[in-house]
Amino acid sequence: MGFGRKRPPYIPIPGTHLLPLGAITRMSYADPSAGKSPVSEYSAKPVVSVVIPVRNAALCLQRCLEAVAASTYSRFEIIVVDDGSTDSTASIAERFGAVCLATGGTLGPAAARNRGAERAQGEILLFVDADVVVRRDALEIVAEAFSKDSQLAALFGSYDDAPPCNNIISQYKNLLHHYIHQISNPDATTFWTGLGAIRRCVFMATGGFNEKRYRRPSIEDVELGYRLRQAGHKILLDKRLRGKHLKRWNLLSLLGTDILCRAIPWSFLILETKNLPKDLNFRFSHRLSSLLVGLLVPMPFVFLLPHRTFRGAPFLPAILLGWFFLLSCIVFLNRQVYRLFARRRGYVFAMAGMILHLFYYFYSGLAFALCCGVHWSRALRLGFRTSAGLHGGRPGN
Repeated sequence: MGFGRKRPPYIPIPGTHLLPLGAITRMSYADPSAGKSPVSEYSAKPVVSVVIPVRNAALCLQRCLEAVAASTYSRFEIIVVDDGSTDSTASIAERFGAVCLATGGTLGPAAARNRGAERAQGEILLFVDADVVVRRDALEIVAEAFSKDSQLAALFGSYDDAPPCNNIISQYKNLLHHYIHQISNPDATTFWTGLGAIRRCVFMATGGFNEKRYRRPSIEDVELGYRLRQAGHKILLDKRLRGKHLKRWNLLSLLGTDILCRAIPWSFLILETKNLPKDLNFRFSHRLSSLLVGLLVPMPFVFLLPHRTFRGAPFLPAILLGWFFLLSCIVFLNRQVYRLFARRRGYVFAMAGMILHLFYYFYSGLAFALCCGVHWSRALRLGFRTSAGLHGGRPGN
């Protein structure tokens, strides 16, 4: 499957007609006037294909599959794509009657999901991470949403507000994710595969996940969401759709994921596409908070200055007042999430969560600033080389 500018051929689902690629962005996925459901009329076929990429997550996978198997919705199949596991992943998947596929190596979740989508029989692909336990009504919510809205191309949900791992980092990370998704605009501008669904015809026509660019867990879902919206497709953030995240976070995994797997690649994607979202992690209050934290951090270093007066007047009191003012503004802008922390785990946890959240704003903002510098320096070098070539100079290598 290619992921260049040229789209792959549209692969029709039985019961549909082959349409030119240009028509896909404008098509209605069903014909309500004909009284037909947007899902297949062949009752023997599954409507929803649950695609679960997995690598060495046997314990989580069992709970994930148990939850899917207990669904209140019956017309589904489970496809588990093993991306080079060395544990009992395959045998667990087989016990639940899942279709078991193997990538033949360690190709990453983007490639694993693509293989699952190629094998899927359902008209709706529901991507679920192996460490997510869906609610019993999850598949029913997905099928109902697509059935009611013939123009809906994709949807996703969120983690719930009761993460099972009790350490501070896990509680903070999962509650923050839950909060951000629950307050965001239902008319989404991106996509998420922790618990997200898409029509198979749209997925195949759009080119699937960019497995060449994203060989490790990263923002392959976000990048697909960008392409979906660019093609004019509708994406819904359905706040009823929730799953419990089993992952246990520590500070190292938090920083590695937030910076290397999310902040840096997402920053470059924003700069390349010139498309800065205004929702999810990029709401105005979040961007302003990151800026204020950037001003807040260097202020204590004023105490190290040898001269602490300005024209004979002490300026440390003013610096302290300014520091507390900035901190108060940040707390005010984020008061709702801190209330959630306090409501779920108490005031001590809320204080710890606030410190982690301020740290998050700092390293996320710093990562974006550094990526901007790298991106603009590349653009300048490219401009110099182009200019040298146009004027008969020797272009750079």
